[in-house]
Amino acid sequence: MILASIYIANWLYWTLNILYVLTILSIIGVIISENRNPVKSLAWITVLLVVPVVGLGLYILFGRSIKNKRFISKRNRRRLKRYEHATNFVASRSGLSAESIQQIKLGHSLVNSPCYSNNEATIMESGKEKFDVLLDDIRNAQKFIYIQYYIFNDDEIGKQVADALIEKAKAGVTVRIIYDHVGSFKTSRKFIKRMTNAGVEIYPFFKVTFPFLGSRINWRNHRKIVIIDGNIGYIGGMNIADRYVTGGRFKTWRDTHLRLKGPIIRSLNHSFATDWHFMGQPIPEDFSPDDCPPTDSNISMQLVTSGPASNWSNIAMVFLKAIGNAKKSIYLQTPYFLPTDALLRALEAAALSKIDVRIMIPRTTDSVLMHYASLSYIKECLQAGIKVYFYEEGMLHSKTLIVDDEFCSVGSTNFDFRSFEHNFESNLFLYSKEFNSRLTARFMEDLSNSTLVQPQNWAKRPVSSKIAESLMRLFAPIL
Repeated sequence: MILASIYIANWLYWTLNILYVLTILSIIGVIISENRNPVKSLAWITVLLVVPVVGLGLYILFGRSIKNKRFISKRNRRRLKRYEHATNFVASRSGLSAESIQQIKLGHSLVNSPCYSNNEATIMESGKEKFDVLLDDIRNAQKFIYIQYYIFNDDEIGKQVADALIEKAKAGVTVRIIYDHVGSFKTSRKFIKRMTNAGVEIYPFFKVTFPFLGSRINWRNHRKIVIIDGNIGYIGGMNIADRYVTGGRFKTWRDTHLRLKGPIIRSLNHSFATDWHFMGQPIPEDFSPDDCPPTDSNISMQLVTSGPASNWSNIAMVFLKAIGNAKKSIYLQTPYFLPTDALLRALEAAALSKIDVRIMIPRTTDSVLMHYASLSYIKECLQAGIKVYFYEEGMLHSKTLIVDDEFCSVGSTNFDFRSFEHNFESNLFLYSKEFNSRLTARFMEDLSNSTLVQPQNWAKRPVSSKIAESLMRLFAPIL
């Protein structure tokens, strides 16, 4: 009897081990067959082989791909396009450079995104500046308010925004909100229910619940868009949380957000309406293209969205084209610098071609793992002649790219794998020498609060830091 029990236990032990090994090998086979980015594939394979138990759990939660998955029907896509009336931009009459026109055509090919001229943009760098203006715009709303944020906290600034939205909903203004379920995970149900009870239509994006945990947790909606009455729009890097105003645990929180007017609001509406319908809601009918006529300002704008279901990494693709088109300068601000191999090589090639390439990241960030992974790229950047700066005044959360004298990008996309491949993101591409000059001036102001990394000093950093950087670099494609 005892021998039989031992035999059965041994049999179960080896059977489970064999099944486990076969599971790991089959997942590795799936990763290889998907023909993903080799760096990312190798990162997953390394994790599965080195720490198989942890790696299996991580892969179930974060590793699967939904590329080419259709979230909205062709019929509804055509229906949404009617709201854009994309007849505002004629490339031959735009006066833009050949490089800008190439990039505009690329954006259109990737997501059928039109470019609009005669738009107006106000740059906001602090949370106080942004929320003071946003709250005024909300209080003055007459028809509708659409809001989409990764984080909508129930702290002081969150309550102020919620109170203003509740007041407008009770007055008969349509208020619709999309918040990311994971990004706003700490937000209380009571806070959400209070808005719902007041008539605010508010829904979480990709709500993470059992049994959909593994299929949803990795695909986060990181977009930050506001549309008010169809004639005012917001886009940029700030969420709704106190730290964007107070700095949180940092001295300051430096960010970049835009307040927009003009025909580009049609594209913001298209993006919001698509996500709203994806969540099972009817396509909003409040918006009219006539709400956002051309302004006196002559800034050409194009909104490009990206997500894990896209055929291409849309925003990364436009970045790659813009960097490749550079003739004089490339200025980049990002809280995390974990570039794809293609983007890193493009930046290095530009610097080796004697183009002025400058990258600004914060000295300290809100993510230790992401920070060490970012630092691992500095050595090879310096070797190529890229100037790397540490922003010293607090948390640099700004996500901007400035190329030469005409092109700029402002939006929600960090310069990292997660933003390029896993998150639903939105970036505004602006084609204007006047706006480029304004954003460049802001970048130069930030340089005065930054420290240039010197190669000889960087080489002398502690061995412990080098080890941490190298370890985190292995996980960069999946962070």
